[in-house]
Amino acid sequence: MAEGNKPVRLAALGDLHCPRTPPDVLGPLLARAAEAADILLLCGDLTDRGLEDEARILTKTLTTSVRIPIVAVLGNHDYDAGQSAAVRGMLTDIGVHVLDGDPVEVAGGGFGDRALQPWGEEIIKRFVHEAVDEALKLESALAKLRTTQRVALLHYAPVEGTVKGEPPEIVPFLGSSRLEEPLTRYPVNVIFHGHAHGGSPEGRTRNDVAVYNVALPLLQRVYPDRPPIRTVELPG
Repeated sequence: MAEGNKPVRLAALGDLHCPRTPPDVLGPLLARAAEAADILLLCGDLTDRGLEDEARILTKTLTTSVRIPIVAVLGNHDYDAGQSAAVRGMLTDIGVHVLDGDPVEVAGGGFGDRALQPWGEEIIKRFVHEAVDEALKLESALAKLRTTQRVALLHYAPVEGTVKGEPPEIVPFLGSSRLEEPLTRYPVNVIFHGHAHGGSPEGRTRNDVAVYNVALPLLQRVYPDRPPIRTVELPG
């Protein structure tokens, strides 16, 4: 987050699952988020199955609804159809900053003893190694930042607190405490993630940084009387 004199307002949400969330619903929601913020953050599962046609609908909706900078990460649904490169390309073509191990300056699996370990079936080993790789990419990106205000944008949860409420048997697949480790070595101001639709909206890292689960279905369920958007203001 680049530095300046004015506070920076962030609006975050994830798990849009476009077009399962249809454009006539998603467009006004994104427009409202843009009105409330200086930067829009999208925490993955932007499409429902990771298809080019879905990404085309999403980018059209973003183009017509949002006039502020957008920073995004992809989620597991965005990779599902094997067309993630096309999805990413369509987003970057309209100016979205899609993160994958690289930082950007704008405006100036499992937890604790439930963390999966790399042994047993080959598919479990690959899953764990993928989590380790993601943590290393996150650490590399944080190490490159030289700004005072730092925001971490993830799809998977880095703390157990924001997945509480999910069935215990799927918790190891909703995030990883391995993602928390770089966030304590390179302190950040705030952390956003999605993915855990049945989890909790807020948690804290072990060094007391706020973590917000901004999955759209979760925010709709927990806050039925207000727009399902998480807004946070950072000091200038």
